[in-house]
Amino acid sequence: MQILMMTGDAGESQEIYYPKFRLEEEGWSVRIASPAKKPLLSVVHDFEPGFETFTEKPGYRVESDVSFDQVDPSEFQALVLPGGRAPEFLRTRPRAIEIVRHFLEARKPVAAICHGPLLLIAAGYGPGSRMTAYPDLEFDVNRAGAEFVNEKVIRHENVVTSRGWPDNGYWMREFVRLLKGEC
Repeated sequence: MQILMMTGDAGESQEIYYPKFRLEEEGWSVRIASPAKKPLLSVVHDFEPGFETFTEKPGYRVESDVSFDQVDPSEFQALVLPGGRAPEFLRTRPRAIEIVRHFLEARKPVAAICHGPLLLIAAGYGPGSRMTAYPDLEFDVNRAGAEFVNEKVIRHENVVTSRGWPDNGYWMREFVRLLKGEC
């Protein structure tokens, strides 16, 4: 199985590497796409006592395999959208939205976490769906016509969403079940 992961600079390290390694563990190929084929600098978001929001530290370097312009989404059977800050700027890239829209319209499996659902929303996903995301996105999810559910993982048809890296295990367990046709 060929799986596409879309991210960019400031993607969350644990939301990139955990699903990449977990899906490869199943024997599937994961290709990382970004606006340009280049080394990306990921970030680590953490939760510190006394802070009202997460903190951000430099993360690992991530090698993208292809640029968005090189992606033929018909060659892939599933899509993964990590969070971090990358989705905030990727949602303004027309080619990124075209790729996401392909997976949604073809009803292929999609996994999105943290701020990754911003790309789903930008591609028109939302009305009549249930999803979760980083809790501060509840407003955005509801404005898109979806029902925001503050749980570790939500599966609505072919889309699996999660709140953030502390929920990685729940997120990927449900996504792998979907990919294997076990749900």
